[in-house]
Amino acid sequence: MKTIRNWHNKTVEETLSALKTTPSGLNETEVKLRLADVGLNKLPEAKPKHIVLRFMSHFHNILIYVLLGASAITASLGHLADTLVIITVVIINALIGFVQEGKAEKAMDAIRHMLALRAAVIRDGKRQTIKGEQLVPGDIVLLKAGDKVPADLRLLETHGLQIQESILTGESVAVEKQTASVECQASVGDRFCMGFSGTTVTNGQGMGVVVTTGTNTEIGRISGLLKDVQTLNTPLVAQMAIFARWLTLLILFIAMIILFFGHFVLQHAFNELFIAVVGLSVAAIPEGLPAVLTITLAVGVKAMAQHNTIVRRLPAIETLGSVSVICSDKTGTLTRNEMNVTSIVTCEDRFDITGVGYQPIGNVKRNEQSVKLELYPVLQDLGRVAALCNDSELVKQHNDWVGQGDPMEVALLALSGKVRPGDDQVRKQWSRTDVIPFDSKHKYMATLNHDHENHAFIFIKGAPETIISMCSRQSIGNNETIKLDIDYWRKQADAIAQEGQRVLGFAIKPTNLDHTVLELSDVQDSLVFLGLAGLIDPPRSEAIQATAECHRAGIDVKMITGDHAGTAQAIGKQLGLWHCDNVLTGAELDKLDDAALKSIISYTGIFARTSPEHKLRLVMALQANNMTVAMTGDGVNDAPALKRADVGIAMGKNGSEAAKEAAHVILADDNFVSIIKAVKEGRTVYDNIKKVISWTLPTNAGEAMTIILALLLGLNLPITPIQILWVNMITAVTLGIALAFEPAEESTMRRPPRPRNQGLLSGGLLWHIVLVASLFLECIFGIYEYAIAQGYSDNLARTIAMDTLVTLEIFHLLFIRNMNTTSLSLKAIRGTPILWILIVTVILGQAAMTYLPWFQSVFKTESVHLFDVILIIFLGMLMFTIIEIEKQLRLRILKKPF
Repeated sequence: MKTIRNWHNKTVEETLSALKTTPSGLNETEVKLRLADVGLNKLPEAKPKHIVLRFMSHFHNILIYVLLGASAITASLGHLADTLVIITVVIINALIGFVQEGKAEKAMDAIRHMLALRAAVIRDGKRQTIKGEQLVPGDIVLLKAGDKVPADLRLLETHGLQIQESILTGESVAVEKQTASVECQASVGDRFCMGFSGTTVTNGQGMGVVVTTGTNTEIGRISGLLKDVQTLNTPLVAQMAIFARWLTLLILFIAMIILFFGHFVLQHAFNELFIAVVGLSVAAIPEGLPAVLTITLAVGVKAMAQHNTIVRRLPAIETLGSVSVICSDKTGTLTRNEMNVTSIVTCEDRFDITGVGYQPIGNVKRNEQSVKLELYPVLQDLGRVAALCNDSELVKQHNDWVGQGDPMEVALLALSGKVRPGDDQVRKQWSRTDVIPFDSKHKYMATLNHDHENHAFIFIKGAPETIISMCSRQSIGNNETIKLDIDYWRKQADAIAQEGQRVLGFAIKPTNLDHTVLELSDVQDSLVFLGLAGLIDPPRSEAIQATAECHRAGIDVKMITGDHAGTAQAIGKQLGLWHCDNVLTGAELDKLDDAALKSIISYTGIFARTSPEHKLRLVMALQANNMTVAMTGDGVNDAPALKRADVGIAMGKNGSEAAKEAAHVILADDNFVSIIKAVKEGRTVYDNIKKVISWTLPTNAGEAMTIILALLLGLNLPITPIQILWVNMITAVTLGIALAFEPAEESTMRRPPRPRNQGLLSGGLLWHIVLVASLFLECIFGIYEYAIAQGYSDNLARTIAMDTLVTLEIFHLLFIRNMNTTSLSLKAIRGTPILWILIVTVILGQAAMTYLPWFQSVFKTESVHLFDVILIIFLGMLMFTIIEIEKQLRLRILKKPF
């Protein structure tokens, strides 16, 4: 069957004609033909990747290859225990990645399960209930409150029909549906004559004809987008891949040069030279680095969990630290996802209403001054209408106010409590006799109420222009009225709407006590207009503070929403977003090519009425400007952009399963503030990773230079390959873990995000590697030559050299903890508990290596005298003093941190 996309632009008659159906529905023969043509109304299941292949993919990393190479080297040396240690690290690393990332492809399943299980249809003129997957284009579907829309429908009849479409548009308010066609360019949120698969009916009834099923539905189209979206490598993964590749090539190149030079120029025996080159490789390869990096990331996972942030992919932690722009959904993330009445206009005054959430507690202010409510009886009259012309409920549960029903009506109940404080019996005092439900045809709701004092009134609320047209008088309070000023009310309604607020009008009409049946004709004229109320989903107060903190950290915050431009801009101004005066709608975005969008996106703060394609395109445009993008979302419509973003952040409380499965990070509390805490933690993780690298590389370089110099000068190796492996794989990993627990620096959120393409090895770090490696070389060679000069055996001299290496590593660790600040403050010296626990552990381990007979036999060590121990400690302190002086000179004179 031919696929048509613009069903919303066709009339009811054109739709039925194009689908060759009638309101009586299809017959069974036609259903079978169409089902064979278009297939079942469900999304195709992607073939899952085999669990073994998924596990093996975590070994496809050059750093892992380096580790496997190191294990092969140790195996060739006959040290099977060391080989097993390295292999164990590799497997643990793969297991962590497998567990953290194993569910990444479940986003398709989450969307697939959103299709309705059952659907009420009319076939052959008879109503019947069928499985949702059996629907075909042309089927007539019946809808009622609580139903999930089973396919994309062109609505044929509506009776107060409202559908919650937040999973597609992000709007918190249910959409009022009607049958009239809309313009072809209308966005999904403005297609009022359509019902979309997976959305939920919240009010009223309706009937529609199925126009598309399965992959052709709006939700199916999103799943197709999600399937085609490629997940980007995180900056850390990309940088580590480049770093590992070059490090491997450099080690192999130096090893080959040494092997060639030593054998053909210096005439060393090949076998002995090969063993020495193996020792060089072991010294240069940072075997423990991947394990320590993984542990550092895992520590970050635990820290983020304490801030309501659940990490699904380990590298996403570090990526959060490099985020330069956060693209946030509006509803529920930046706002409370609770409608609030924030302004009221009467015939003489405008009032601002304060309060948090649905609490019926707040202040009424005029010109920023709290008012005495008894002086403004019109406010109390309006509050009474808000409570009585209302089908929702507001109840207190566990010290929190919870709304049941339409969010706007719940907000009106909260308003009633604010303007009529202490009067919580108004509904008991005024019993409802009859009601005219809200309908999009007449755009109002009216109730007939009687009290116990022989009063009867008609209360009415609805669209301002409709209510105004039905009024002849306006209230000035105390049952006094004057002639209606139509121009005044229209100007006030426009002013409120321009502030991004939804506007409601309120009116009242006294009636006879024996009036018990409410007709449409009863409210067509002679009403008394009370005033206007402006409602908005207000920004979270903490989100305003978090946005300011983002800006201080050099992070731009952009709002991408399915809501209207005016509402989004009003919220953006309250949040203090950059460039919030520049709003781009989805329709305007469609007119821009990629180059034009790339040039203006940095200067646009708000994107309104957006579709899933728009969100995905915006993320890609920001990435094209070399920005690291975090994208938040909760609906199915957000899933493709979440998957494509550098960090996709889904809402845990109100988010769809599709969004959660596509995201890298989930916010357990749906709070924007948690993102900022996560960014801070991400920056801390990156700082600690850089400290690990800054501590590891100079150590390995010093060891490698020691062996290279010994080979070139024809000297004995100061440290044997197996001793180096002990230091690198056991001691180094232990000390490196201490850096994973370093707290955030004071300047963490006061510096701009690092550039996306910034490498791990800066010029300052390269200089530090050269300086520290040189000091390691001098200390190790110096103390080895000292020991030989004292007549010590080779084994004792090498033991002293190895103990010196470990001591230098400990003092270098104390330096690296504060590599951009002083290391001599009380706070710096105190450190963290884990730091001193691990240092003591290493010292005890090295003492066992030096003094216990079993270790001495395995590693060829001998007991070191007390004087030599003091000398070793002195060398560590000397090196620490030199590099600390260099750091202070660099920071104070050159102003250059690492």
